[in-house]
Amino acid sequence: MKFLDQAKIFLKSGDGGPGAVSFRREKFIEFGGPDGGDGGRGGAVIAECVDGLNTLIDYRYQQHFKAESGRPGAGRNRSGAKGGDAVLRLPVGTQILDEEREEVIADLTRVGQRVVLMKGGDGGFGNTHYKTSTNQAPRKALPGWPGEEMWVWLRLKLIADAGLVGLPNAGKSTFLSSVTRARPKIADYPFTTLHPGLGVASVGDQEFVIADIPGLIEGASEGAGLGHRFLGHVERCAVLLHLVDATEEDPAAAYRTVRQELEEYGGGLSDKPEIVALSKIDAVTEEDLPVLVEMVEQELGRKVITLSAVSGAGLDEALAILFEPVMEARRARQAAMPDGADATGEEEFEEAEEESSSGWSPL
Repeated sequence: MKFLDQAKIFLKSGDGGPGAVSFRREKFIEFGGPDGGDGGRGGAVIAECVDGLNTLIDYRYQQHFKAESGRPGAGRNRSGAKGGDAVLRLPVGTQILDEEREEVIADLTRVGQRVVLMKGGDGGFGNTHYKTSTNQAPRKALPGWPGEEMWVWLRLKLIADAGLVGLPNAGKSTFLSSVTRARPKIADYPFTTLHPGLGVASVGDQEFVIADIPGLIEGASEGAGLGHRFLGHVERCAVLLHLVDATEEDPAAAYRTVRQELEEYGGGLSDKPEIVALSKIDAVTEEDLPVLVEMVEQELGRKVITLSAVSGAGLDEALAILFEPVMEARRARQAAMPDGADATGEEEFEEAEEESSSGWSPL
């Protein structure tokens, strides 16, 4: 399945159904009076977060989504039926933004979460509504109110606990394939990874998700290489693993290049906990490795770990270190969750539906 993380779509909620003008005409009933029913409410546009999806590819081939209009009212005080809702099935981590991409309308972060994006138009009143003691045969009914419409952007940000960053060919995909069951494309040329990938790693009996994104190069903030487009997929991560190729001529300069691009991007990435690892140490002699590590640590002013995804050296240590901030983030989320919070999001959806159904009606 082709990976797509952005899509622009058009949404329209249903129009309200018109009210009816009708009068009772039955044998032996004199002065029957009005009996025109109200029109039905138009359908709403709802975003639903579902499991089993990891791309927005479905929204490349269909860009227009319209809810059904409400049915018209009828005689005998019969109200029109409500129009069917338009439900957008979206993967976990999808953000819905306005057309200018300046405001986040909804952020879907858990399976089962449902958000009413637009309410349907109210149905028009039938002539029964206008019956009074002085106007016992009204011939007035209102059309339904139109629904809302707008263009929105869908932007997918993968949900992962840890993210891999580094220059192209730093060994990110090889690391992911070694510690998880993911099978990303691996080759000996830059930009082998063209779209983000996910894998599930284990530490003891605990699991966490690692995201691999295409490599950054100098000038990515100005569009060089694949640019900054995929950095959004590690915005939600609790920790970053910054891989630096130990065979680089200047590993410290390679580290600073990526750090500069993270700062240019913003989004809080430069402030996240970061673990720096020298990768591909199997290509460095045992005598040179301690010297290299000491030199890099002095230049960066921080501790550096070493690993090799090919030989497996240092992988268990790297996963254990990665897992510590992941657990801290999980405990913080659990503590911030209100007591009795509905993990499926159904409570939020019901509140939104209640608010939708209690909207104003035309006079």
